[in-house]
Amino acid sequence: MTKHKPEILAPAGDKACFLAAIAAGADAVYCGLKHFSARMEADNFSISELSALASLGREKGVKTYIAMNTLLKPGDIQAAGRLLDRVARHIKPEGIIFQDLAMISLARQVGYEGELHLSTLANATHPEALKTAAELGINRVVIPRELNLDEAKQMAESCPEGMSLELFIHGALCYCVSGRCYWSSYHGGKSGLRGRCVQPCRRLYGGSGRKDDPKRLFSCLDLSLDVLTKPMLSVPQVNSWKIEGRKKGPHYVYYAVTAYRMLRDEPNNAQTRKNALELLDLALGRPSSHSIFLPQRPFTPLEPGNETGSGMLIGISKQGKNAFFTTRQELLPGDFLRVGYQDQPGHRTMRIRRFVPKKGRVDIPGGKGKIYSGTKIFLIDRREQGLVTAINELDKELKQVSEEKTTSSSFNPDMPRPFHSSDKTMDMFLMRNPPKGKNRFGTSVWLSKNALERTPRHSVSKNWWHLPPVIWPDEEEQWSDLISATIDLGAKDFVLNAPWQMSLFKKNSKELRFHAGPFCNVSNALAVQKLKDLGFSSAFVCPELAKDDFINLPSNSPLPLGVVLKGMWPLGISRIIAEETPMMSPLYSRKKEICWVRKYDQNYWIFPGWPLDLSKERRTLEKAGYSMFLEIQESWPKAVPEPQRISTFNWDLTLY
Repeated sequence: MTKHKPEILAPAGDKACFLAAIAAGADAVYCGLKHFSARMEADNFSISELSALASLGREKGVKTYIAMNTLLKPGDIQAAGRLLDRVARHIKPEGIIFQDLAMISLARQVGYEGELHLSTLANATHPEALKTAAELGINRVVIPRELNLDEAKQMAESCPEGMSLELFIHGALCYCVSGRCYWSSYHGGKSGLRGRCVQPCRRLYGGSGRKDDPKRLFSCLDLSLDVLTKPMLSVPQVNSWKIEGRKKGPHYVYYAVTAYRMLRDEPNNAQTRKNALELLDLALGRPSSHSIFLPQRPFTPLEPGNETGSGMLIGISKQGKNAFFTTRQELLPGDFLRVGYQDQPGHRTMRIRRFVPKKGRVDIPGGKGKIYSGTKIFLIDRREQGLVTAINELDKELKQVSEEKTTSSSFNPDMPRPFHSSDKTMDMFLMRNPPKGKNRFGTSVWLSKNALERTPRHSVSKNWWHLPPVIWPDEEEQWSDLISATIDLGAKDFVLNAPWQMSLFKKNSKELRFHAGPFCNVSNALAVQKLKDLGFSSAFVCPELAKDDFINLPSNSPLPLGVVLKGMWPLGISRIIAEETPMMSPLYSRKKEICWVRKYDQNYWIFPGWPLDLSKERRTLEKAGYSMFLEIQESWPKAVPEPQRISTFNWDLTLY
């Protein structure tokens, strides 16, 4: 086995975590700023603070990567460009992590000279996708957490020269595929694509009957590849092992980095492996698993009957004059505790101010919501003296770093030349199977072998054929063959639901018309320009935008634009499901939100109990410049109550 030494990439949500990563021997640290970071709930950094930390990192041989991996709204372009300009001049990071294609243009315009890393939110899920990414000048791709070992190796084998891959090895798992989750946004504008997810998947869900006890059907265990990282040492294209956790504390960062550094450096030492596993047990994450990483022994990382909150259980609340608990182990000044779970009354975090011995009493301070007797209390971050000392020593060195005076930016981005649309509009219905008889509207069909076989030969060329939102490595060949067969039958129009799907077209591509589907999450004109550069003829915008965003986008768009006007837009798409989750049946959260699940190919689509409908806004959208209006049709399950309401998504809200 040829062994290489991938970097250990640590998360940092604040200064203490950044310094903990250096102290633990991380090779690189990724972090976000106050804006345009996909972990906006973390503390994050100012330009001046991160400039000094990055300088200290360089002195210690530690790289800094900046996550600017959110979706950019039309009004964000100038602010994002000016921030990136300041990042490039003052922080000089080795890499920028992004999902929005506009960041490629902005990086080049501001003269950024570091690497461009494509976030897992961009959904490059199959090997051929890497070729399209390389065409755009992307240096590294963060591959999905949903891939198993064999699939990760497939991605590596297809990795173009000069490109590297980044693999998640530890930390939280999302239930939905990255970049394919609109759950939080659909319920109120807090977009996961913009770092504001409120984690509705972590809530309790159950049927409507009394016997249907609610469970955490969609709440994942953490990922911990631990000893399974050893096979990746023989895969040189995977040159970064990534630890998730920008909202975690320095204790977690230090223990996780130390453990994986040991597993990387001494993979054949049994005692080292044992010690590393013990450290990971002490890292205060959620209960963990290897998930589906071992193809021969896949594990669904869901335990609906158990709680999946992070931290170590250290007590259970009791009621006296005030709520309190007796701690199961000593607590140190600076330790952080979590009281209960997010969807429970009285949920909060608290900081320990003084030393508390084992079996000592701890009073829980007041706050919103009553804390009921029996509420579980968890230790979520520690302040051991050794770690505190190491951080303090590095902090002293940090103070010696000469602070660079930061300046503002006057950067103004070059915007694309807008496409001048005609008054002609097109109505389209997206179906799983083609309609019978004549259809006076444009027909869009989800491409499948069954749909193609049921389509009359003379209609194949008239339909717009939609590719799925996610294609996995083991599906790539069959999709490439199906696409070729569809082209042979005369198809001309294809709707791609990830830009990277362009690489699946092997023949006659010059005679075809490509349209970016709504799952491409297009939300600004610079992203549309990158799609045009790749050969797209039109684009459907991301449906989670708010009213002003919708209205402002067409004025600078270099391509004709479409919008999802109505129909069944999914809350999210997942590759896993718990055995307890009923298919095609209503599931209710404690907030009485309804969802239901249907399977297509390898993926589970989670739909809301009510459809999207912007029909009343059609005239406004036409005036703004939209020319394509799509209705997504989905058969309604008999067991699910007929919807009594509609959703305008974020039309009347602010998209956070």
